[in-house]
Amino acid sequence: MKVVYQISKELVKRGHNVTVYTTDVNNFNSRLETNSNEIINGIKVHRFRNIPLKSVRKLKLFITPRLIPYVKQSIKTFDIIHLHEYYTFQNIIIQHYARRYRLPFVLQVHGSLARVDPWRRLKLIYDATFGYRLLKDASKVIALSCVEADQYRRMGVPEEKIAIVPNGIDLSEYVNLPPQGAFKRKFGIPEDKKVILYLGRIHRIKGIDLLIKAYAYLIEKVGNKDAVLVIAGPDDGYLNEAKALAYSLKVSDSVMFVGPLYGVDKLAAYVDSNLCVLPSRYETFPMVLLEVYACGKPIVASNVGGLKELIMDDGTGLLFEAGNFKHMADKMIYLLNDSDKSVEIGRKAKMFVEERYSIDKVVDDLEDLYMEVASRSPY
Repeated sequence: MKVVYQISKELVKRGHNVTVYTTDVNNFNSRLETNSNEIINGIKVHRFRNIPLKSVRKLKLFITPRLIPYVKQSIKTFDIIHLHEYYTFQNIIIQHYARRYRLPFVLQVHGSLARVDPWRRLKLIYDATFGYRLLKDASKVIALSCVEADQYRRMGVPEEKIAIVPNGIDLSEYVNLPPQGAFKRKFGIPEDKKVILYLGRIHRIKGIDLLIKAYAYLIEKVGNKDAVLVIAGPDDGYLNEAKALAYSLKVSDSVMFVGPLYGVDKLAAYVDSNLCVLPSRYETFPMVLLEVYACGKPIVASNVGGLKELIMDDGTGLLFEAGNFKHMADKMIYLLNDSDKSVEIGRKAKMFVEERYSIDKVVDDLEDLYMEVASRSPY
C-alpha cells in the first residue's frame, strides 16, 4: 500500500525507527522475489510467506503463520503499533500480543469497515469474532473522512477514540512529470484523440459498468467520437464482464484496458488525460483522487461517501448523481468541450492538494497522535 510507504518514509526522514510487517504476495497470482528482510529508504521491511496462493485467492485473505512466533518475540521492542486495514489475519495476531504485553496500537481501516460487498456475511462473522474486540482494544482509530468516522461510531467506537487524519501524498513525485504525448505513443493513441481516464481496481463496486455505459451514451447519443476511454488497473474480478459490456454496447474499439500502471507510466497517463473519472458506488478516500489533483487534472466523480468531502463541486471537480450514467456523461461532455473550464478546475485541484494533503502535513498529525497514545497505556 503506497500510503503506508509514504508515511513510513516521512517518519524515517524525521528520525523515527520504522519497521513494517507485511506478506510476500505481489498479487493473487505471484509472490515478490525479494529477501524476507530488507531496508527500503531506511524502512525495515519484514515479509512473511503467505500460505499457498490458491488457498486464499478466492477469499482474498493473506495468512502468514510465521508471523506468530516472530511477533511474540519482537513486539515488545516497539513503542507504538500502527495497524492498517481491518479484515486481516495480521491484525488478529498483533492485537493478541499487544494486549498481552500492554502495548498501545492505533488502527486505520482505510475504507474497509463498511459491509458493502459480496463478503458481507463473512464480515459480520469476523466482526463478531475478532473485529469488535480489535476496535475496543485500539488506543485510537483513524478515520480518513467524516464518513468513515461515522462508520466507527456505528460500530460502537466512542467519540474520544476517533481521530480524523486524511491520506497524504508526496508532492515531490509530481514536480517533474513525463512529457506530453508519452502515454499516447506507448499505447498507440492518435495525438488528436482526447483521453478519458479511469485508474483503479477493476471491480464492480468501482462503477466500471456505469462508466462504460456513460461513454457509450457519449458516443451514440451525443455524437462525440473524439475521445477514447482508457481503463487502467488490476483485475479484481470484473475485467471479463467489463470487456463484454463494452463489446455489447459496440464501443470496444475505443475502450482500452491497459492493465495496472505504475511509476512513470501512471504519471504519463495522467499527463495525457483530458479528464479523469471516479464512478464508484462506494468510496472513503481514494488515493487516485490526490494523484489526479497533484497532476492538475479535472475529475468527474460520483457524489458518494468521502468523495463529497474531497471534491468541491464545480471547484476542484464535478460531481454526478451516483448510479446515473447519463448524468456522468453530461459532466464528461462539459469538460471535454470546455478546455478553459478544465484548466481552471485542474489548477484549483492542484492548489487544494498542496494546501491540505501533502504528506508532511499528514505526518505532523500522525506524530501528534502517536505521542498522545504512547504517553499513556490503552488499558
